[in-house]
Amino acid sequence: MDLGYLRAHPQHLPTFLTHQRIRETPVPGGDVCAASRLTLDDGASLFAKTFRGGEAPPGFFAAEAAGLRWLGEAGGAPVPEVVAELPALLALEWLDAGEPTAAAAERFGRELAATHRAGAAAFGAPWPGFIGPLPQDNSQVTGPWAPWFAERRLLPYLRSAADSGALSAADVAAVERVVATIEGYDEPPARLHGDLWPGNVLWGADGRAWLVDPAAHGGHRETDLAQLALFGGAPHLDRIVAAYDEVWPLGDGWRDRVPLHQLHLLLVHAAAFGGSWAAAVRSAAASLGG
Repeated sequence: MDLGYLRAHPQHLPTFLTHQRIRETPVPGGDVCAASRLTLDDGASLFAKTFRGGEAPPGFFAAEAAGLRWLGEAGGAPVPEVVAELPALLALEWLDAGEPTAAAAERFGRELAATHRAGAAAFGAPWPGFIGPLPQDNSQVTGPWAPWFAERRLLPYLRSAADSGALSAADVAAVERVVATIEGYDEPPARLHGDLWPGNVLWGADGRAWLVDPAAHGGHRETDLAQLALFGGAPHLDRIVAAYDEVWPLGDGWRDRVPLHQLHLLLVHAAAFGGSWAAAVRSAAASLGG
């Protein structure tokens, strides 16, 4: 099996893997998916993902593939090619890793602005969404951003985290106070990666920063930038933001809203991975007056 054959017949990939007709080497994945490097007969490599611990939820890999293609259509920040999209497996173009240089960071800032500026028809997306292992409501909404963000990106994960015991009643009340104050900051829907914590930026050997593992949808562009500051922050974050701001200046007060946009991903982590994320949720809510 070579790359041309696989592009034409992606449905045959599982059979070739089962019969060990393709060299498969495990590589680091994440909490949600196991990953491997596939080496084809023509020497081409692919990055393959399978759902860790069982069967993938219906539409799980289709959502990621749709998001990658949609982001790629923007012509901004690069994304890997989707080579095979199957219910139980996703195979992508292999990317060789490089160093996160200042020049690459500045280029990424400019290219991310171009991706965002490509826009979206509405908040949400035309396909059912996932973020990490959890479903994400991508029902499209053309109204203002604030109520959409509260109802589709904060409250569902707040309720899930509360129901599982990951957040206390006081934590829930703090987030609800924040939700009650969200207003304004309206902009047309931007074309978002949607899960842009620093681990979902792959710094390539080609000197570019690539978008991987998206939860893509139309949203507020500040959300992607705020997520880049989570978990220690992306390398050269100040240069990324400065270059972005040169291409598409950010609105007044955007720095004050960083914790609000981060709250989405923090609540997702609390809902998916438990009470160890409660302190981070509490801190974000407190900084916003919750």
